[in-house]
Amino acid sequence: MDVFAFALKMEQDGKSYYLKLAAGTAIIGLKTIFAMLAEDEQKHYDVIQNMKDNAGANTMADSSVLEKAQNVFAQLIADKNTITAMTEDLDGYIHAMKIEADSVRFYESAAEKEKDEKAKRLLLQIAEEEKKHYNIIENIYEFVLKPKYFLAWGEFSNLKEF
Repeated sequence: MDVFAFALKMEQDGKSYYLKLAAGTAIIGLKTIFAMLAEDEQKHYDVIQNMKDNAGANTMADSSVLEKAQNVFAQLIADKNTITAMTEDLDGYIHAMKIEADSVRFYESAAEKEKDEKAKRLLLQIAEEEKKHYNIIENIYEFVLKPKYFLAWGEFSNLKEF
């Protein structure tokens, strides 16, 4: 399988997984977050498809999913009744974090091998967005797992390193 085919499959699988998580929760805030993550995965898919079709790199607008998720997450925190419902899919959150961590490693590795500077920057930009996705899911997981010890969004200064 070539790099483009693998990346396209990975993005398609990520989108499908987030849509599945969105469909599986009754919590509107989580539905919103998962839908935004699915949209980002589609955006990545489109960029990669364009790179493949045009044999060159294009640009990609920065994602605002982290900022939007922060707003949604603030609403989730305000409604303590949602914590119980959110614990239903801890394994799903762990799987989503694994998908995002694998994506980061893949795009960083692909960027290292890429000779075209524009393509390299684009691959690294996608990797950074995947780090943001990981951060969002990790925050949900930590909040559900340990609500007493949860750190608010503003207390995180850096994204996790992979």
